[in-house]
Amino acid sequence: MQHRRLGRRFSRDPGHRQAMFSNMAASLIRHEQIVTTLAKAKDLKRVMDKYITLAKRGDLNSRRLAASRMRDEAMVKKLFDTLAPRYKDRNGGYTRVLKAGYRYGDSAPVAVIELVDRDETVKGVEDKARSEAMKEQAGA
Repeated sequence: MQHRRLGRRFSRDPGHRQAMFSNMAASLIRHEQIVTTLAKAKDLKRVMDKYITLAKRGDLNSRRLAASRMRDEAMVKKLFDTLAPRYKDRNGGYTRVLKAGYRYGDSAPVAVIELVDRDETVKGVEDKARSEAMKEQAGA
């Protein structure tokens, strides 16, 4: 029986599941929009809302909790310095999940999860810089 247990298991043990959501949360903070399966997006929404609520508190203990859970110092910095002020007047509902059809390989339902009021210039900036650097390196 699964009384009082929230969330899906995704055929992973608890440590793997926590690491998966930490990585997905870091990616969502970095790009402010990611594509994943619908079930993972719905569960990630709960995780992200807790991270942003921690960031809105803004004290040292909250920063340490977020750093220990996410394990990406640059994304913790962005969370506390950029996203917390952006959502200071909003009481929850920091992310939205949009259905995006079905995946080609296994017909799994796919969704786009994004931050509400996101900065649209952030998406893909690191990937473009990396690909241009690789082209430059290959040409040289």
